[in-house]
Formats: sequence, structure tokens, C-alpha cells
Amino acid sequence: MASPGVTGRLGLACNLSTADLTTRREEWKAIDAAALIGRDETGGSVTSTYRASPDTRAELARLVAAERGCCGTADWSLQDEGDELRVTVRASSGACCEDDACGATYSAAELASVGIDPTASLGCGNPALLADLRPGERVLDLGSGAGLDVLLSAKRVAPDGHAYGVDMTDEMLAVARGNQTKAAVTNATFLKGTIEQIPLPDASVDVVISNCVINLAADKRAVLREAHRVLAPGGRFAVADMVALAELPAEVKRSLDQWAGCVAGTISIGEYAEALRDVGFSDVDVEITRETRLEGVDGAIASAYIRARKEATS
Repeated sequence: MASPGVTGRLGLACNLSTADLTTRREEWKAIDAAALIGRDETGGSVTSTYRASPDTRAELARLVAAERGCCGTADWSLQDEGDELRVTVRASSGACCEDDACGATYSAAELASVGIDPTASLGCGNPALLADLRPGERVLDLGSGAGLDVLLSAKRVAPDGHAYGVDMTDEMLAVARGNQTKAAVTNATFLKGTIEQIPLPDASVDVVISNCVINLAADKRAVLREAHRVLAPGGRFAVADMVALAELPAEVKRSLDQWAGCVAGTISIGEYAEALRDVGFSDVDVEITRETRLEGVDGAIASAYIRARKEATS
């Protein structure tokens, strides 16, 4: 009899070394070579089908469990259909997994102030710093995960400002609220919802930030349109994200580990800027902060700081 599916939400951030990440990719390649039947991508998720055997079943269970413990970018599931095994990775929220993709610039003092391990690998930048937050402002973090950027933002806008985080999973909201309690931050609120349908009213925040999450969204224009909607006139958009510098090979776009590592869902700088302008933003600026070094995508992917503004007359 087929066993029930196993699902899981990834944690805050990947703490694997570059060598360990390379080993993980080689393990996926090996099982693909031995048992992969086919791979399908459908708006925000990738499903791989494998021939079932005792060895394949055990190895996939191990790999999926390992991915769930690595980083905060995707939901992984393993479904046993008897003769076939299906692994699905679905874009969610949180910080990038790949070691080479991460260029965060958090100080040890900042991380310690909210109880975060300063040796952890956290996203692809520091959007709270990028946004130049000021006391009294209202800030929203898209895909807030375990709450790091929300908590840091709340400290920057205190005492009269407020920080919001939106995440789609109860598990990560519970983690974020637990971190909030430990950090003794009172001017922050974590909301359940998706970044394509933000649960806040029009013109309700002054700044929108995000850390390596928007590239994972299947409908990026919907995310940007929502960000523009909730911003007050003159509001600022300041995110850290991954962008494509060159066309990605088809096999990379279909790769499970590259998808979870904030790589497979990226769009070009031009597409990103065009989408921002199309939904109403102005003063669009994209600053490359670091190119990634990954097999099959050397020079094709980079982390970037992306800034834009909502017109004051909107």
C-alpha cells in the first residue's frame, strides 16, 4: 500500500557549507540518473517522478528531509504512489538557500539584538538597511519567514513606527511570533496571507521590503502590483532579490535544488524593471551586489538591491 505523502516547510536559512551544498546537488543528480522518469514545472512548483524501489524510496525520503531542514524558500513534499514516487518543490517564502547566492550585510550586533545566530546565512541582502528606514514609518516585509527583517525594521522605526510581515504558512508565523517574543519587540505584527494578495488596505505602509522572495513567485507582476497598492503616495520599494544576467539553461530551470536555491525562478534585470514600471513605480534602480558561482549558471545569476518609488501624486 502506498504510504501517505510527507510534507514540510523549510526553516530560516541554510547553514550548509559550499562543499556540503555541492554534495547535495551531486546526490540529486545521482538519483535523477538512476530513477527519474520525468519532471514537470507548473506555475510556482516543480514535480519530479521517480521509479519506485526500496533504495530510491529511502534515498528520496532522506533528501527531502534534508532539504526541509536547509532553508526558507520552498515547501517540499514526497508522495508515494506505489510504483512511482513524486517529489514536489513549491515556491514559498524566506531566505535563499544557496551559499554563493547570499550576500547579506547584517552586523553581528543587529542579529544579536533579535537573537539570531550571526553565523547563519540569511537571504541575499539586508533590505532593512537598504530601505533607510526612519522612526515613525510603517514597513511591510513580503515573505517574512522567521521574522528577522521585520524585527530589525521594527527596531529602526521605533518608537512610533510599525513593522508588518506577511507569510503564507502557520508554521513560519509561529516561529516568527516566537522570535518576536524572545526579542521583546512590541511594534511588529505578523499576518497570514500571500504576497500576491497582501492582507492590508490601500496606502497603509510607507516602505515595502523583501529578502530573496519575489523571484520565487509564479506571478511576479501580481506581487509588484500589490506592493504598489499598499504603499502610500511617495512610498518606497526596497528589496534584495535574485536576478538573471543571462538566459538560464532549461535543465537549470527544471532543477529542484536550483529552484529551492532562489535560482530557477529568476527574471532578467530588464524584465524586473519593466514590471515595476508597468504597475506604476518610478525611479527604478537595480544594483548588482554579487554574482553567484553555481554549476551550470556561472555568471548568469546575481543578487541585487532593487529600489523604486510610488509617485507622491498617486
